Amino acid sequence: MSSAVFSEILSGLYNNQVIPYLGPEVLFDAKDKIYGNPMPADGHSLILAMNGGKPMAPKLMYEFPRAAMNQELKRGRNFLSQFLDKTYRDTQYTRASVHNWLAEWKPRYVIDINRDTQLQDTYADEEHTLIVGVARVIGNHFRFKIYHFDGSSYFEIEQEQVNKQLPILFKPMGTPKPESNYIASDADYVDYITELMGGFAIPDFLKEYRKDKQYLLLGLPLNRDSERMVMSDIVYSAKEPKGWFLRKNPTDKEKRFAEKMGFMLIEADCQDFLSYQQTQAVVADLDDKYVA
Repeated sequence: MSSAVFSEILSGLYNNQVIPYLGPEVLFDAKDKIYGNPMPADGHSLILAMNGGKPMAPKLMYEFPRAAMNQELKRGRNFLSQFLDKTYRDTQYTRASVHNWLAEWKPRYVIDINRDTQLQDTYADEEHTLIVGVARVIGNHFRFKIYHFDGSSYFEIEQEQVNKQLPILFKPMGTPKPESNYIASDADYVDYITELMGGFAIPDFLKEYRKDKQYLLLGLPLNRDSERMVMSDIVYSAKEPKGWFLRKNPTDKEKRFAEKMGFMLIEADCQDFLSYQQTQAVVADLDDKYVA
């Protein structure tokens, strides 16, 4: 990987012209504080966790929304919320290195398709706006809730009440905090993506802010339709090229999709990117000391 490309990405990130788009692999080193098990984040690990550690039928193991739909039909929608609450609200995990890095500079806008709370914890010492995806709600086309964090707690607000100077955390697939809302089963995704395509799953102020930005797809596999469809609409109106897709050993399907979408493929992973960033930080620190 050319260091010049990583340098360009970092410059864009720190200038808030490149938006971090976080997938499950950014949580590669987050572990259960008691048992030391990795946090279930990707589809495969979530399915195993949901099914008591046992694999499901091959057609269900393909994608978490499909397996979640199966369990919803058998056990009810509340089962999924309870499982995700137990996984992401009630279990304590070590901090992921990616989130420690984000905490150092606090991006103006972050998209996180994971359902854990580590991104929110990163901003727990300052005011921010939280946007959470919701699905299958009655009497409302909008598929989001907006919360203001005042430094101590969240409270729900309307679009016109948003302070546009505050950082924006977008959790399209949900979070247990401040209240449990999740996009999990196939039915959730169908409803959410339909309204996302119609423009009802992103607030107007965010549609305006995202214009001509670029994105860094970090820890995000592009080999499943659900994630691809969500991402395609969230990055609408991006600058061309739309950004960078970090993926070590990508499949041919991922390569074709990234090229079609206008993302430049970088065959690297989160650890490679963090290692480069840390090296640059050390060099900058040494330069400062030398100048001083």
